[in-house]
Amino acid sequence: MTLPASTDSDQPIRKSAQRLRWFVQAFEEQAEQTSRETGTRYTVDHGRLAAVFAQWLKDFQAQKPERDEDKPAYVGFAAGLMLRTLIEMKPVSVAALPGGADTTNPAYFWPEGYLYVVFCLNVRGLVLEGDYHGEQHTSALLNETRTWWSFKENVADDPSLAMAFLDLFAGDEPQWSVPHLFRTGRIRGLADRFYKQETLKAVD
Repeated sequence: MTLPASTDSDQPIRKSAQRLRWFVQAFEEQAEQTSRETGTRYTVDHGRLAAVFAQWLKDFQAQKPERDEDKPAYVGFAAGLMLRTLIEMKPVSVAALPGGADTTNPAYFWPEGYLYVVFCLNVRGLVLEGDYHGEQHTSALLNETRTWWSFKENVADDPSLAMAFLDLFAGDEPQWSVPHLFRTGRIRGLADRFYKQETLKAVD
């Protein structure tokens, strides 16, 4: 994914991403790239996409940490907030799948969700690398339809679980318990294990 140019070449990527024009351009470029790679044709509702950004920015600002040591972890959290908002507001629809599309492939099993996840992972990884000299190592689960089935079913009931699934796809430890609350350190206790067991729909 090639990120849109910033108006200020010295501006961190995370700052550029907080601008509507940058966000819309980045998302459109991701949709075009994913369409070329998969053959799926997408339709983007720009009114809804702008609403996605406005809601995401509000949620992003609400929990933005002040301590510098918390900011790298907040990158993943912010990407999760974006995925949740995209899933809730549905700015994308599928115009057409390619002939003979294999629906056991995540890209065709849930094409809209696949686009949302790829976009959020790409921006997440580029911000970590460009602004914090970090690396993102995606999980093999990103390509498993069984995991995508669980993902789609669970976020239909609770869109906030998209944040935990994005961590899972990104190769990080998911925060299944109240994933929409930012926590430093991610301490997992009995409540977290209970939440995971009782709430997530398992794949048989």
